[in-house]
Amino acid sequence: MRSLHELPRFADRWSYLYLEYGTLDQGASGLNFHNKGIDSALPIDQLSLLMLGPGTTVTHAAVKALAGNNCLLAWVGEDGVRLYAHSTGGTFSARRLLRQAHLASDEGERLAVARRMYAKRFPEDDLTDKSMEQIRGMEGARVRTAYGKIASQFGLEWTGRNYDQGSWYAATPANRALSAANACLYGVCHAAIVSAGYAAGLGFIHVGKMLSFVYDVADLYKTAVTVPLAFRLAVSETDQLERKVRKACREAFYEFKLMERLLPDIAEVLNAGDDLGEGPDELEGRAVSLAAGAEAGSVPGEPDGPGAGRTLDESMPEDQGQQCDPGLDGA
Repeated sequence: MRSLHELPRFADRWSYLYLEYGTLDQGASGLNFHNKGIDSALPIDQLSLLMLGPGTTVTHAAVKALAGNNCLLAWVGEDGVRLYAHSTGGTFSARRLLRQAHLASDEGERLAVARRMYAKRFPEDDLTDKSMEQIRGMEGARVRTAYGKIASQFGLEWTGRNYDQGSWYAATPANRALSAANACLYGVCHAAIVSAGYAAGLGFIHVGKMLSFVYDVADLYKTAVTVPLAFRLAVSETDQLERKVRKACREAFYEFKLMERLLPDIAEVLNAGDDLGEGPDELEGRAVSLAAGAEAGSVPGEPDGPGAGRTLDESMPEDQGQQCDPGLDGA
């Protein structure tokens, strides 16, 4: 039996897998994906994000196991380019959420965070006395210039971001590739955010959307990772472009050390550089049942004090997830 102390840190996990047209269930030896008569074991304790595309069915036991391993589960559209729903994060501590809420609701603090986010991408620019509107304008100009330069490196004619989710294949290959790559980036950033106990909707530069903070964090990496990857593949590939983008993203995220950078970068822009570790009272994957009975002086579902934490099902072997079937389409 394994305790939550043995689960890998977020920085040590793989990025994600994308599944479609099959059934995800828990068997005697762990999670399995059944597709076209083939059963593939999933690396459940190594994943940060599992994307379920069209035609997938998932059992209650599988969802329970994923939650116990702090793996974000997302229901997405074809090729992972649209998010419909997602599961919750693993930590039960609200301290980071409270800090984020304070920063987002205070005008001065919010502007300071936005400046740190911008400076992390474009450190040479002077942001002294710049307002939020001016920062957004500077960012837009900078991003358009960066996209144009990257496109020229691959001999790509770039006319700007233009696509319609309702008419996907009417978009240019470059726009389709970029949407697919960014969808993967959003998913991994989202997984990091909820894993650490932050709120995806409390953004600083982006506001008013349920994924505003996801967009803020993802923007830190687009011009370094997803934009060059998408433009390169848009020029060199024609068949199954979105699938090839997803697969290339996983390798690119690994080479960029994205999983190692995410939480420290979030802490940096929130001016919380001393908040990088996980305390014993916020073990990843901890689930609290509101149906639990209340003892004297407590409330139903109140978490236990620091300790070994909730254990996983005994049916989960210690080596589950160490191998990944090469036939799975994960990127």
